[in-house]
Amino acid sequence: MGGRGLDPVVRGQGQERVDVLLDGIRVEGACPNRMDPPTSRLSAALAPLLEVRTSNQTLRWGPITGGQVIATTAEPSFNGAATTGHLTVGGSDNGNAKLINGSAAVGNKSAWLRLAGGYDEADDYEDGDGNEVRTAYKNAEARVDAAWKADNGFYIKGLVSRQEERDVKYAGSGMDAPKTDTDILRLELGAPVGNGDWNLLAWQADVDHIMDNFSLREATMKMLTASETETRGLRLTLDQSPDARTDWAIGADVETNNWHAERFGGASLDSLTSVLWPDVDRDRFGVFAERFYRVTPALKLGGGVRYDRVEMSAAASGKVFGSGMMAMSAADAYQSIYGTTSTDVADDNVSGFISSDWRLSPIQSMVVTASHSVRSPGVTERYIASWNNMDPSRRWVGNPALDTEKHHKLELALPGRSNGWHWRPAVWVDQVDDFVLRTRNQDQVSVYRNIDARLLGVEAQLGWSNGTWSTNSSLASVRGENRDDNKSLPQIPPVQFLQTLGWQRMGHAIEAEWVLARRQDRIDPQSGQDAGTSPGYGVFNLSGSHPLVDDLSVSWAVDNLFDNTWAPHVSRANTDPFNPEAVRVNEPGRTLRVALTARW
Repeated sequence: MGGRGLDPVVRGQGQERVDVLLDGIRVEGACPNRMDPPTSRLSAALAPLLEVRTSNQTLRWGPITGGQVIATTAEPSFNGAATTGHLTVGGSDNGNAKLINGSAAVGNKSAWLRLAGGYDEADDYEDGDGNEVRTAYKNAEARVDAAWKADNGFYIKGLVSRQEERDVKYAGSGMDAPKTDTDILRLELGAPVGNGDWNLLAWQADVDHIMDNFSLREATMKMLTASETETRGLRLTLDQSPDARTDWAIGADVETNNWHAERFGGASLDSLTSVLWPDVDRDRFGVFAERFYRVTPALKLGGGVRYDRVEMSAAASGKVFGSGMMAMSAADAYQSIYGTTSTDVADDNVSGFISSDWRLSPIQSMVVTASHSVRSPGVTERYIASWNNMDPSRRWVGNPALDTEKHHKLELALPGRSNGWHWRPAVWVDQVDDFVLRTRNQDQVSVYRNIDARLLGVEAQLGWSNGTWSTNSSLASVRGENRDDNKSLPQIPPVQFLQTLGWQRMGHAIEAEWVLARRQDRIDPQSGQDAGTSPGYGVFNLSGSHPLVDDLSVSWAVDNLFDNTWAPHVSRANTDPFNPEAVRVNEPGRTLRVALTARW
């Protein structure tokens, strides 16, 4: 959608179907148009390790419908010293981007305190044709975290962080975000018990967001949306390994969220034109249990079950916006579009999985996973109430009567490794009952309804390394079908292929990357989510890192070496209300990035 706010797509599914966890916690965004998805909260000061999960192998963080992205921040490593830290300074030519971040920690492996901060900014970049794309932003973060561990294994960890985003432009939206503030508190306790340990995690995350269409662009009719979200969570888990063949875990978690967003217009922005999120509360309580058992040295079985109670309500659904004959409320919008009058919802979701990992030979395994995952529709899917009295095509209305989404998934993978080679072919199917589809009705209003859908996928990975040279090939293909209407699902990526070739020696590393995508012509024009069919593309990237002197290194990258003009099929269509023609948001043209990092 722009230069910030990446919304990942995993196996053809994104947004609410991809759960992003930052060191075990969820941070809900505060923008109804997803200018601030959870990945925008990835630390600007400390780079986390990212793991992508595509199938249920644990239920402690909830069932996986599309995917989970797990971001984990490493603790400081002192290596016998009393202090440790880093400082990075860098930038890029395309968009004149700049960044600086650093950290400083004092202590040892039993007790430590760390201060960290980061700042990055960029101007609008140019695509491969030299056209400027509205993607400028400024982002700053400061954080303090600490930990203490007793001799008996009891530990306590804490985090306080503040993030400020300013003047963020979005080419794929009718508004920009001049201000977004995020405050996070996190507390974790744990200790050994029995043949394992227990863990208690509590968190609070508050996000305040402003978006408008006049601070960073010219507008004839000014609009401003003020929104906020509050998240509170608590999770308790117990992990045990009573013997060498058995692992089991149980746990419970509770999470409360509140979203509220109002849009204003008029010459002095004193006219309430929509209550986009009408003070929505969501309370979730969940419990899970799972067990893994090694039947033989070559066969491991696993399974788990989870129950979630989800209650949602919209306290301000009756709040009137507009005036005179045009006055209405969110509740009026729901009744007008769907004929529903109730905004209170209670879901009882039961999810589960079974898995098997069978070593067929010393070099080859077979992994089979079957799961049933239930997802409650999100706050926007159920309660968004963006209204325009003059033009129905500018209306966007959630559906409080949506049923929960049920995913029935089966995956077969054949991972293997031998003589420096590794491979993993996989096939999977996801049969979805009551898939939540955003589309347009006969009046061109953007609406939500339940359909039956099916997603099919094939993936393959083949790699080799001898310690100096390495190569990796990856192929992914997914097909999404709307089975009710016998047509394609929107926003499904095309066949993609990734080829890398790397070299490393004595701390130096260089990698070449070739990214290919096929043309995508399986779209759903009626939904309004696809900006038409998309052409195929090929993009070539180079990157490297090199030690200079003790504790000082340089890293560099040349993205889009041949300056191609390209955009992923799933990038946002331009939804500027004053330019109804859909325009795909292009990625940057040739970009040189360089950074210096000092570590001690």
